[in-house]
Amino acid sequence: MSQNQGFSHELSAAPFLTQGRTRWITAENPTGEKGEGGKTASNLGIARKGRPCITLPQGETVVLADIQGTGILQHFWITCTNATSKGNFVLRDLVLRIYWDDEASPSVEVPLGDFFCNGFGERCKVNSQPIVVNPTGGMNCYFPMPYRQSAKITIENQHAEDIHGFFYQFHYTLVDSLPENTAYFHAQWRRENITTEGKDYTILDGVKGKGKYVGTYLAWAALERYWWGEGEIKFYMDGDEEWPTLCGTGTEDYFGGAWCFYEKENEIPVEVPYSTPYLGYPFYSKSDSTLKEKFGEDSVPMHGLYRWHLPDPIHFESDLRVTIQQIGHNSRELFERTDDVSSVAYWYQMEPHADFPILLPVHRRWPR
Repeated sequence: MSQNQGFSHELSAAPFLTQGRTRWITAENPTGEKGEGGKTASNLGIARKGRPCITLPQGETVVLADIQGTGILQHFWITCTNATSKGNFVLRDLVLRIYWDDEASPSVEVPLGDFFCNGFGERCKVNSQPIVVNPTGGMNCYFPMPYRQSAKITIENQHAEDIHGFFYQFHYTLVDSLPENTAYFHAQWRRENITTEGKDYTILDGVKGKGKYVGTYLAWAALERYWWGEGEIKFYMDGDEEWPTLCGTGTEDYFGGAWCFYEKENEIPVEVPYSTPYLGYPFYSKSDSTLKEKFGEDSVPMHGLYRWHLPDPIHFESDLRVTIQQIGHNSRELFERTDDVSSVAYWYQMEPHADFPILLPVHRRWPR
């Protein structure tokens, strides 16, 4: 058990004591130092909820955590003001980045909402093992994220105005050392706001080294009529070129559903969202609330889906590429589609990692 210091969080491991020093970084203790929490004064006096949150100035990058030493980030929670009533997509305007061991390019670079399976600038509840989003917009991550020298977490505000009321908690354990086979957490966002007909959408590419793929989030806006989810996911690994080693059977199959996610209500097929520990379809909407409130307009159908490969990780030895097709069905035959697809890929690998594609500018990230 001592070799698993900081990693074991199963209920059966609760009685066993392991080595480690627990720390929290919050606005009340921004350095996480021992004995330095909650000193700021409020109208109630010193140490009475004086600094529970911060303001994110427009156009600036704020360092939320800068941790030195060896440790494991075990949980973090974030919530913030979401000005969706103005048609401004705060959850896509804020960019989360995480750097391990003083690296120059981030290992995580994802719009805040999409990292927590809340794409489209809309909030939805998620009840899974590594990602949990609770009312109203309490976003939690439980992916263990080890580091050997340092961890730096930043948030960039690319919104049109300051964000007041940004709350956060980062919970981590400082340890003396990590096993040699401990890999680093990575997450990358991509989008094609019009995919190319007959060409598979790329979820992840350019990964070099040894690692394992642990999750996919898709924010899929259907731009054409009829069923959109016949496309197969493909994992090209360890020298695969034209043909993948792993190939799925359909989009809803990969996310654990079946038959278009439909159940009949009064003989009318209706999409049924769901959220489970390892896979889910937590978001479905034909109405864009950010515009409907102001203009009374509806949106194209939007689908948010996640799949966690935690009990069934995708292992790779030297390289990895992940794609998914856009294929529909019109009740008569299959057809090639073009849609608006965004994605987050989650994986672990040894460093160094290849540089990510340049993140799209903020106006190219907004949903249709």
